[in-house]
Amino acid sequence: MKIPSFRIALLAALLPASAFAAAVQDDDVDPAKIDVRDAIACRLDAPTYAGFANAVAGDDAMAAKLGWKPVKSTNFLLKEYDLPAPITVAGAYSTRRIAFTSSGILAILDEPDPEVVAGKEKIENAMGSDGLVDALVASGKVTRAQAEAEIKFRKFLGERVISDVTDPADGDHFRAHTRIALNVSNATTHPGKTLYGCSYKIDLLDKEGNPL
Repeated sequence: MKIPSFRIALLAALLPASAFAAAVQDDDVDPAKIDVRDAIACRLDAPTYAGFANAVAGDDAMAAKLGWKPVKSTNFLLKEYDLPAPITVAGAYSTRRIAFTSSGILAILDEPDPEVVAGKEKIENAMGSDGLVDALVASGKVTRAQAEAEIKFRKFLGERVISDVTDPADGDHFRAHTRIALNVSNATTHPGKTLYGCSYKIDLLDKEGNPL
């Protein structure tokens, strides 16, 4: 059962922030009926995703029932699983490894250059990864080629917003701000990999529109 937007706004007004996220999740979600590829590709609404993520990532027994095997992650920000069978995401990338973050879900792809995946999704790098290279070149101590060869890891972090809705849109009310975005990134903890997935965020806003 999807939660009507007016109910989300009402919950935002009545509940403390700690209880709000749990309250807006769709309790009728059957994790077995959710295609993880839809979650990764931002094809779910935020309450449905919240119900799915809470059911699976919050319950090892449920993950086991789905055939998901927990994997010890080298990144404390990720809760990783091996799926029982490969899935195809981002066009043609096949993987069995996925991970939950605090606000979304990622597929871990065997692609060393995130620019390749990001370019197809029209996602730009927000990190300005050439800054360190430019600084080294400006020092006059190395050439650009030498600097680029020296810096093995180039951080990529970008997103494309799929949905950004505040409900009610305006007025003297408590409101709920829902933002869904497709993400591409990399991390030093996962060399040679690209992290591709979706973030689903629901934030409370006060009557002036400021986050609570």
